Amino acid sequence: MRASAIGRVLHDPRGGSFRFDAGAVCLDFAHTGGEGRYAVFETLHEPADLGEWLAQPPLAAVMTTPVTARELTAAKALRQAIWEAAHAQAARRSLPAEAVATINRTAAVAPLVPELAADGTAAGWASPVRATQALSTLAREMIELLSGPFAARIRECASDDCPLVFVDTSRPGARRWCAMERCGNRHKLRALRARQAADP
Repeated sequence: MRASAIGRVLHDPRGGSFRFDAGAVCLDFAHTGGEGRYAVFETLHEPADLGEWLAQPPLAAVMTTPVTARELTAAKALRQAIWEAAHAQAARRSLPAEAVATINRTAAVAPLVPELAADGTAAGWASPVRATQALSTLAREMIELLSGPFAARIRECASDDCPLVFVDTSRPGARRWCAMERCGNRHKLRALRARQAADP
């Protein structure tokens, strides 16, 4: 899924929005909200919100059965586990055991099954399409990411006050910012002001 990751538009509760591509669908999912101080960014308020998120590309998993409250709870647990594991990997710390257990438990469920259209020109997901399958697919992608060649490229945005995490899929492996239009430009502006202040 990483090759087709296109990112999502993130909204700041204080105003403004920007496109953020985490480089993997599972990491995009990790940025749909959170616990504690990240609760203000919550986007998955109701089961239908989860169904809507999963239906968007590149996953494009349109549910054939409505998402349940239990599945929403499981989704938030997986999201938190992905978030914690990604940040631990970015900091080169040991992965939290509870996060690993949650990811593994979610991945153990049958995932989405790809299905080729009759004319062979398109692919989708074989019915039935359930939220638990989509969550399993996201968990399996996270396992692949953490255990594969891109594990060393999981990074946190270089800005001091930005916790967004991504996998650097660029050829040179030099990505530093969540998005140039956001933290990259802020850094450039601060650096310019510092140089101007230092000039006699």
